[in-house]
Amino acid sequence: MSGTRTSKLGWYARRLGRMSAAEAAWRVREQAVRRAWARRQVRPGDLDSIPPLAAARPSSERRFTVVLPAGAAALVPDRAVAAIISDADRMLKGEWEMLGVVRTDMESPDWFRDPVTGRRSAPEAYAFSLNQRDESAVGNIKQVWEVNRLQHLTLLAVAWYLTGVDAYAVRVAGQLQSWWRENPFLSGINWTCGIELGVRLINLTWIRRLLDGWPGVADLFEGNDLAVRQIYWHQQYLARFVSRGSSANNHVIAEAAGQLVASCAFPWFDDSERWRRDSLLLLDRELTRNTFPSGINRELASDYHGFVAELGFFAAIEAAAAGTPVSDTAWQLLCAMTDCMAALVDEQGRAPRQGDSDDGRVVVIDAPEHNRWPALLALGGALFGRLDWWPRIVPDAGSVLVGALIGLDDPGREVAGRADRRPSRFPDAGLTILRTDGAGAPEIWCRCDGGPHGFLSIAAHAHADALSVEVRYGGVDILADPGTYCYHGEPEWRSYFRSTIAHSTVEIGGGSQSAECGPFMWSRHARTVEIDVPDAALNWTAEHDGYGALRPRAWHRRSVRLDPDARAIDIADVIDGGGHEVRMAFHFGPLVRVSLDGAHAELSWPDAAVPGTARLELPAGLDWRAHRGTVDPILGWYSDGIGRKTPAVTLVGTGQGRRDSPLITRLEFIDMETDAYAEVPQ
Repeated sequence: MSGTRTSKLGWYARRLGRMSAAEAAWRVREQAVRRAWARRQVRPGDLDSIPPLAAARPSSERRFTVVLPAGAAALVPDRAVAAIISDADRMLKGEWEMLGVVRTDMESPDWFRDPVTGRRSAPEAYAFSLNQRDESAVGNIKQVWEVNRLQHLTLLAVAWYLTGVDAYAVRVAGQLQSWWRENPFLSGINWTCGIELGVRLINLTWIRRLLDGWPGVADLFEGNDLAVRQIYWHQQYLARFVSRGSSANNHVIAEAAGQLVASCAFPWFDDSERWRRDSLLLLDRELTRNTFPSGINRELASDYHGFVAELGFFAAIEAAAAGTPVSDTAWQLLCAMTDCMAALVDEQGRAPRQGDSDDGRVVVIDAPEHNRWPALLALGGALFGRLDWWPRIVPDAGSVLVGALIGLDDPGREVAGRADRRPSRFPDAGLTILRTDGAGAPEIWCRCDGGPHGFLSIAAHAHADALSVEVRYGGVDILADPGTYCYHGEPEWRSYFRSTIAHSTVEIGGGSQSAECGPFMWSRHARTVEIDVPDAALNWTAEHDGYGALRPRAWHRRSVRLDPDARAIDIADVIDGGGHEVRMAFHFGPLVRVSLDGAHAELSWPDAAVPGTARLELPAGLDWRAHRGTVDPILGWYSDGIGRKTPAVTLVGTGQGRRDSPLITRLEFIDMETDAYAEVPQ
């Protein structure tokens, strides 16, 4: 117990060290407010005895007015309808996958139980007395919170909207009543984090909208004092507890978006106008703070770029529908984020795998797919219009229904100054995509990482991946970013997937370029600088100072060149190792077979949708070894989502780096016949 207490104190000391004096003072005051709010807690047993909510309008004056137009359901593509019904029927049977875990309790989920560890937190505990980081008390908090976002109920509501089958609506109503009764204000773990409340409010809004034609919907929402009280409690919480300082990343945007959506959709309270006004300002300010001018999210984690864009989309949709649109600045930033997504994807519509990923979604209107960027692009296309250079987009239920709600002929959708061709470099974010044009042959796609380590002082979702590369062939991971795998509960795996050796770059002196001091915190950030080079569409060079603290200091510069004619990528690493051991790693996707012979490797991926082969010539000055799925040390793993990992080959070359002797790597693709590629579905 003393060791655990010491560990917690150490974490708090490190966290305090990443704050400014102003933030530290604010957090002290915030803790005092949280202690004072204990008297406002409503326990589950108190619900039947609390007085009516004085801040709400009478039930006769509550209306939900922004509904989908008649006939919108008929516009949803048959393919999307079939997928939604299939998933909804599975859920009616009690089965659903969340964060890599197949749950079989979805007929009546336990809102406080972690299905991974089996631990259950106390429903009656005061929310701010619970430590969400303490797995022994609350289990894996990501698993607990995921079901409490209520997104599975939004999918069931879509199924009712498309079919009129009452079983879907009845299940939604039963589980909402359960959640509302078991999670009263400030009781339990589901009141400890504002991002969860924001996402939950957006889903409640869409559940109400999708069930609008169901006879019981008014009694479930505006005629239900408990539902009204819960919507009020959520907004009251978000108005008071706003993320600030070193943690004001995607969390604060979720808080602002949820508050804006709810205050527009449910304007039933004395404070609704103020909440709407304040959340509009907050969203505008934080989108600007969290986004590079190019449109890339400053966390430099691809999954969070999509998550923040989706939050902004749904906030903008609701605000426009309520007649209080977001600012021109916010609208333009959301459009820029959308165009960035269109520019970054490979030919299969897959996003980069940079930084953390937690599979987070905002609203589940369509059957979830692992690759969600095509759905986000479809949604963004409905809002802003598709540019000629965008990849092909297949409409889905979300984009069709949003388009019907806002009206696709709205002239306010137009944004001036959008790119007339696909950009490949985003200098403010240090993100570069080198690619072939894909005409008649599989696209070679290469992401080069030359940006900041992360966002704000803790860089919560960053990885130590400076100068790493990610290469795909026809959308297949060849040199792969291994992903994230976990956030909580397995610290050694969390550290590995964030480390330098887990990325296709160079480690010097046996440690990462940036220093971690907690699962969502870094004490030292490597600084990376991109170097201007000729023919920047095919060449990239950058260097970083992450090993400047070593004695003697060490230094790394990397250049990457794409040769479209030779179908090859050349990587040159100039390293002054300062006498320290150097380890260069190349990680492969799980479909890639690797045959290593000295400094030469033959690669093949015959089981992929786009099969192929390649030759990899490695720096001869290093001792190369292959690893696959080892745990001591951890090496050779690939994660395609939270809670999932699979063995994959990693090649590690060990030796010394010398400034006067560059380490040269050449990856040359041996393409299939053009006619054969033409038969592969694109």
